[in-house]
Amino acid sequence: MNLGEILSGVALLEPLAPELAQAPVAALEFDSRRVSPQSLFFAFPGSKADGRQFAGDALAHGALAVIGESPAPPGLAGRWIQVAHGRQALSLAARNFFRRPDERLSLTGITGTNGKTTTAYLVDSVLRAAGLTTAMIGTIEYHLAGRVLKAVNTTPESLDLLRLFSELESAGGTHVTMEVSSHALALGRVHGLNFHTTVFTNLTRDHLDFHGDMDAYFAAKQLLFEGAGGAPPRYAVLNRDDEWARRIKVHPRTEVLWYGLGPEAALRPRHIASGFGGLRFDLQFGKQRIPIESPLIGKINVYNILAASAAGLSYGLAPEVIARGIARLQAVPGRFERVDEGQPFVVVVDYAHTDDALRNAISVARGLNPKRVITLFGCGGDRDRAKRPLMGQAAAEASDFVVLTSDNPRSEDPLAIMNDALVGIRRVDVSHVVEPDRQAAIRRALAEAREGDIVILAGKGHETYQVLKDKTIDFDDRAVAREVLKGYGYHKAQ
Repeated sequence: MNLGEILSGVALLEPLAPELAQAPVAALEFDSRRVSPQSLFFAFPGSKADGRQFAGDALAHGALAVIGESPAPPGLAGRWIQVAHGRQALSLAARNFFRRPDERLSLTGITGTNGKTTTAYLVDSVLRAAGLTTAMIGTIEYHLAGRVLKAVNTTPESLDLLRLFSELESAGGTHVTMEVSSHALALGRVHGLNFHTTVFTNLTRDHLDFHGDMDAYFAAKQLLFEGAGGAPPRYAVLNRDDEWARRIKVHPRTEVLWYGLGPEAALRPRHIASGFGGLRFDLQFGKQRIPIESPLIGKINVYNILAASAAGLSYGLAPEVIARGIARLQAVPGRFERVDEGQPFVVVVDYAHTDDALRNAISVARGLNPKRVITLFGCGGDRDRAKRPLMGQAAAEASDFVVLTSDNPRSEDPLAIMNDALVGIRRVDVSHVVEPDRQAAIRRALAEAREGDIVILAGKGHETYQVLKDKTIDFDDRAVAREVLKGYGYHKAQ
């Protein structure tokens, strides 16, 4: 494929010279270390480095040309092609290079603050229950036609996405389910992709260090339902109970499937039964009633199941197939995941890292009628400071005992982060302790627990590391909790 074909649709500041337009392109890259002869190198600013400073290296390794938003750096010896938007250019070029697999695959994009990961797992399970070969892309890991791949970002760069799509198509796959983060939408990582179904879970305060305010955060989410530079989606699955979802504007050609707990939703549950064994309810959709059973627990998972069921219906799947797919998903890593070593109290690990997510997790625990709820949490460094006291207050208001600790402090002082959260905890008269060492804090939370209690270890969920100022260390809440419980003499019989 030649350069002109690859850059078709890209907003160029100047037209390509005819001879350059006919030049063959062997590969696309945004990492100069992977550049080979006849590659096209995209140099755009990143969170840690500016790709433009590596343009010379890319050209030295045989790159055909460099694509950038700004004018060529002074003294650069080589072809520089200036575009209006670097990441949008990469997405459009990658679609062309891989011959637009998104037009032949069926894409489901899931966005929102909380519930994206669980909903994605559920949708993928439903699709696989229909006998389809699928891919799933999200926060925890990527699945590709039965293979499990390490997740780099919740939503990868467009080039990596299109490569995954192409691999799925080569494996005979037909459907992709992906979490679409607000960062990915704002930066243009999914620009130009064609989505069959888009899902909105909810919107609560998060990522304001990046977006600035809630309106900008919402505006990024809105892009998915407009088409994000591509065709508008055929279906939009929206949470009728979320005030932000009701503001979503969809294209006239997009069919909306509303889900929620109230009578105004097209998909709603009837006769909900929830306990340690999971959820049971009848899903009502028009005159259809679909009996649902799931090992997942809690009200928040009723919403996730409704959203996934609506996505299944958007593909015309039979009710019994949807129910079978929901039932097959046993658990989602780090989402209210139990750690059981035979102790007489419940220990769960949850990814909750916003005040709303904390309230949801504690609400799930309360629904199981424990004697007490003990909540351990921390706040991430180099992120929105204003949500820290909100998280502290949420934990304090809903828990019987709170352990405040460190999460991923990154470049910040852990004690300074914890002091911000402590402001919120102290607004409520609740017993609490402060322990910056997360391992010691987990030990303290488990030592506090008595028979019939529920301990929530919140914030890190599936993560197997902790990001400190000068290094990243191995750290898994689940593994630490298991070892602490064994140290207290508990051991689950095999």
